[in-house]
Amino acid sequence: MGKKREGLSVAWEIDGLEEKLALCRQSIEEVDLKLRREKLSPEGRKSLERERNLLMTKADNYEKELSVLRKENRKNAALAVAMGLLIALIYACWMM
Repeated sequence: MGKKREGLSVAWEIDGLEEKLALCRQSIEEVDLKLRREKLSPEGRKSLERERNLLMTKADNYEKELSVLRKENRKNAALAVAMGLLIALIYACWMM
């Protein structure tokens, strides 16, 4: 969350994170399916459970970052609307 952005717009970052989150959730489903359907050794089960926990942590981090980016996107949209209204007001006053 605290890393510097590489010139990407907030909307592009949101799209990228949503894609990563979807892939992460798909991986979690695949691991869950393996845990339910396959006969695994205790070591194999532990390994898959660790992988699942790591994926869940990654998904939680993506969701938190998405929340922050969506909030920033709302602020940017509100600022754009306010600037548009200010320009319209200035134009209206100028034309009077």
